[in-house]
This record gives sequence, structure tokens and C-alpha cells, in this order.
Amino acid sequence: MYPRHPWPAQFTRGELFRGWVFFALYLTVFPGVMGAVQQLTGSELPVAETNVLYYLLCAALLFLLLWTFLRQSFDRLLDRLAENLLAAAVGLAAAAALRFLVGLIPLPVQNPNTMSYPEQFALSPAATAVILVLLMPVVEEILFRGLIFGNLRRYSRGLAYGLAVPVYAVYCVWQFVYAYGVIDWRYLLLALEYLPMSAALCWCYERGQSIWSAVLLHMALNGVTLYTSLAL
Repeated sequence: MYPRHPWPAQFTRGELFRGWVFFALYLTVFPGVMGAVQQLTGSELPVAETNVLYYLLCAALLFLLLWTFLRQSFDRLLDRLAENLLAAAVGLAAAAALRFLVGLIPLPVQNPNTMSYPEQFALSPAATAVILVLLMPVVEEILFRGLIFGNLRRYSRGLAYGLAVPVYAVYCVWQFVYAYGVIDWRYLLLALEYLPMSAALCWCYERGQSIWSAVLLHMALNGVTLYTSLAL
């Protein structure tokens, strides 16, 4: 339907260094700092609104650190708008269908994310929607699809999918392993629920070569997840 384009270099050398440093801090340091701030302030700062500020700061830093990558990716979105929008639409349908099939697999634990969304939305509807549907997709797509998948894709398509897809799926659930006072490795099985989403996002990015089509797809998927969790 559309011609395949050779995979371009996505980042400058300086951006690649800055991006990986930020990613390391995002995974290891930032969550601890965020937790310390919330403990020090007690109940003075609402959790949802504080998380909005956290993700907003992360997104702003990524724009400053990776501006050339993000601008060029936006240019690719405009240059191949139909191709990118089609990739997002196909990715949405494929992720939904595969997620339904994965949902038929009986798992020994329930997903805490979908169980907590109604409570979070009831307490702070605007903040919850902004985090899930706007800010989180921007930050996570730049890091997981842009940095991990995009850079691996330059060397090997199979390696890019083989690493980037499960890494993101595990990232979505690893905190539940020890979140309830005891280590429960069964929660890692919930990564199965995120494999369709992760694969669809990688495919969407690869197809359109613009991180912004993956961001749009991620926003749509999170919006559907929020809506369905509220409708249950």
C-alpha cells in the first residue's frame, strides 16, 4: 500500500547520550525523589495533581534534551500523514483484538492498574485523564519506542522487537511484584496483558517512522483502557 522507507538515524550522538542518561534517571532516581517529596509534604499535595507535575516536568525535559529528534519526527508525521494515521488506526484495532484474546488466558492475579483507575478518576478526574491520555504516552513513547526500539531497529529488526516489546510489558507491571509488602512474582505474568499494546506501538512507530504516530496510538489505547475500566 505504501512504499517501505529505509530506517533513518533518529537521534544525534549528543541526543542519544542525553536520552540514555535521562532514561536511567527516570527508572532509578526520579521515582525515589517523587516518593520522598510526597512523604515530606504528607497530605498537602494531592497525589494525582503531583503526578501531573511530575510527568509534565519529564515531558518538558525531554523536549529540551531531544528537541531535534522530536522536531524531525514531527516533520515525518506531516510528510507521511496518511501513512502514519493508518498505522495508528491499524495498531489500535490489532492491539484491541489481541488484548481481548490475551484476556481469555486465566491469570492468578488481577491487574491493579485497571482496578485503581475508577478510584483515581473519582478523586481527580481531570488529573487522571491528563496523566493517562496525554502526558504518560508522550514520555513513555519517547523513551521506550524512540530510544530502545528506534535505536535497536537501526541494527536488527528482530532484535528491536525481541527486546523492546517485552521490556515495556515488564516495565508496566514490575512494581506490583513488591507493592503489597511481600514479593509476589506472579504479578510479572500480567506483562502478557501489555504485550499486544507494546507490539502495536513498535509496529506503528516502525511503519510511519514518526514517534508522534506512536504517541497518538498510545493516547488512544490509554483512553480506551480508562473508559472501559470506568464502565465496568
